[in-house]
Amino acid sequence: MKTTKTPAPLPAESGAPVTEVDGTSAGRSGRKKKEGHVLNAFSHGVLILWAFMVVMPLLWAVMTSFKDDRSIFSSPWSLPDKLHFGNWSRAWTQANMSDYFLNTILVVGGSLIGTLVLGSMAAYVLARFDFPGNRFIYYLFIGGMSFPIMLALVPLFYVVNNMGLLNTIHGLILVYIAYSLPFTVFFLTAFFRTLPTSVAEAAFVDGASHSRTFFQIMLPMAKPGLISVGIFNFLGQWNQYMLPTVLNTDPDKRVLTQGLVQLAVSQGYKGDWSGLFAGLVMAMLPVLAAYIVFQRQVVQGLTAGALK
Repeated sequence: MKTTKTPAPLPAESGAPVTEVDGTSAGRSGRKKKEGHVLNAFSHGVLILWAFMVVMPLLWAVMTSFKDDRSIFSSPWSLPDKLHFGNWSRAWTQANMSDYFLNTILVVGGSLIGTLVLGSMAAYVLARFDFPGNRFIYYLFIGGMSFPIMLALVPLFYVVNNMGLLNTIHGLILVYIAYSLPFTVFFLTAFFRTLPTSVAEAAFVDGASHSRTFFQIMLPMAKPGLISVGIFNFLGQWNQYMLPTVLNTDPDKRVLTQGLVQLAVSQGYKGDWSGLFAGLVMAMLPVLAAYIVFQRQVVQGLTAGALK
């Protein structure tokens, strides 16, 4: 009976080259991990530095709002010896910050609602319907984003004056809406294109009209995008200074940014610095509160187009 002998493995088949390949791949993965750790450490360091640069001025403004005028100049970086709450009450009452605050809420609230309603309707039509001139109208809105508002101040003043809307709250609301519409339409048009068309088609099959489909079905689905663009418009309109300065010269209808400037220059070289910082923090708190409350919705609205 013959027995077959298994040939001895050759050196090339003994696994030595595999060990070399494994060592090479392990070395590459080790280098990649090391580079990844270095990159993460660098990015985290940059983010920490950026957070420090953003947060420290805010904390310093809040701390300074509780100091008196002498402490602001003598020890600007130290903690207040005691909390001077009178700065806040003085800024709220004597500097008419309450009236400026109310005017700002009326202007920003009305313009924000009008911008979201009109912008969402225009964006839905541009995103869902094909008609002659669709792309042309879309690019007109994009062109409006690149048009500097400084170039339109003089003709805008005469247009608003001829319409009888100068120094009025509703006139300022209309200007804010027109100023915010281009970015709103651009943002929401891209968002509406990510929404599924099957839902709208099912609503049409069930007999729903275009308006009912938009307001009851598509608009609730676009809630993350509406909140995101609403936050951006709220920030821009709340901090707007140039438009109300040109179009709103009535002292009784000034907005918050005008009130802060008036508070800074009201007493010449002897300014109420503690009251000014208190008013500055008052103007800053609503913006921070709005972003903190809707932070998650803002992130969802910005990433929804990439996830769908």
